[in-house]
Amino acid sequence: MNYLTREARREAVTDDQLNDLIIDCIQDIKGKDIVKLDLRHLEDAPADYFIICTGDSSTQIKAIGDRVASRVRDETGLKPYHVEGKQHGRWVLLDFYQTLVHVFYHETREFYDLEDLWSDAKTTEYENI
Repeated sequence: MNYLTREARREAVTDDQLNDLIIDCIQDIKGKDIVKLDLRHLEDAPADYFIICTGDSSTQIKAIGDRVASRVRDETGLKPYHVEGKQHGRWVLLDFYQTLVHVFYHETREFYDLEDLWSDAKTTEYENI
């Protein structure tokens, strides 16, 4: 059993490790159009990273959010600080402090267009699997 405090576990997991795990979780559930925005060099950014993806249905969107939360908890001991949107399944947000995960339904992603809103961020795109 892991007896480290939450803070010690958080320090043991790098941002890159957390982000890679989140992206792997999304790919497990066949999330599409995965993008990571690196916001660290931008003033007033709400987090260091956004990870954004699209799901094809409310069921898939909820499943992606659940998979991210459970694997991150199981593999790192970290839990999201806050989760929003699971009841509606159009946009699920998981807040891991330094990384915000946005799981969108296609039309909702187009409406909010976070990639354009934060277009000064360094963008990394990932393959659909």
